[in-house]
Amino acid sequence: MIEARSKLVLVLEDEPIVAMLIEDMLNELGWRQVTLVEDITEALDVTSASAIAFAILDLNIDGMRSTAVSDDLRRRGIPFIVATGYGPGALDHVGHDVPALQKPFIMQELQAAITRIMPATDL
Repeated sequence: MIEARSKLVLVLEDEPIVAMLIEDMLNELGWRQVTLVEDITEALDVTSASAIAFAILDLNIDGMRSTAVSDDLRRRGIPFIVATGYGPGALDHVGHDVPALQKPFIMQELQAAITRIMPATDL
């Protein structure tokens, strides 16, 4: 079995500065294999070709919902976190089983969301 921390963390975020901040937080939390993607097609390519520990998905990418990626992750059994800067109402359709982060978020909020989706043995 591959250790979770040796697997990739996929970050789908179309704002480069936000993506880099998320990557920095993940690195500080011990996740070294982080792949940043800016569009839905690229994210789907990564999900089909890589061993992924979990993903962080911006809810809206270039005016489109990231549901194609979240649906693909669900089918593959890969946990994910959703993030948005649009306000709490934008997260209503996400579902209670998916942690949702309101941007901007802090490292402790990210850590809590990761803890919620990952088995304790992988943390």
